Amino acid sequence: MALALALGGLAACAEDSTAASTPTPSATSTAAPATAGLTVKDPWIKAADTGMTAAFGTLVNGGTTDVTIVSAAASVSPMMELHETTMVNGAMQMQPKQGGFTIPAGGEHVLEPGGDHIMMMGLTTPVKAGDEITVTLTLGDGTTVPFTAVGKPYTGAQESYAPGAHGSAMPEMTGMPSAGAHS
Repeated sequence: MALALALGGLAACAEDSTAASTPTPSATSTAAPATAGLTVKDPWIKAADTGMTAAFGTLVNGGTTDVTIVSAAASVSPMMELHETTMVNGAMQMQPKQGGFTIPAGGEHVLEPGGDHIMMMGLTTPVKAGDEITVTLTLGDGTTVPFTAVGKPYTGAQESYAPGAHGSAMPEMTGMPSAGAHS
């Protein structure tokens, strides 16, 4: 998590209620193997030159059993984490999602600014608007599911960084609606 301290102040994931709305993604991934039953609808990554960014979209489980995503990887980021936002000492903060994201059979799980997302830290190359980035999800059973996300400009990530839980630096979310506003 020392890397997260070095990246402080860089925009990634919070939603600012005065900022532009989430861009309308144009791609839908269908690269998931039929055995997993998992696809990612409207995947996108917030454009960023350096530091941190995040991947968003809707995880869709078309299978008949629950699916748990336990990790993610992409060539543009050596350190990726599944994140959630939570209220800590009266402020919204993002933190690693213990146990990953579980998508019920036949259900969906939304990844969005200010909510659950896939955090990408220590970018090795910029993510520019229009770039297509392959992200590979690893499921609890070891299956991997690749999808392609498009880089999109987004001005809603206006968080500040402060030490968080578990002795690590977690970005503190500012400009967030109340905790009850996100599911």
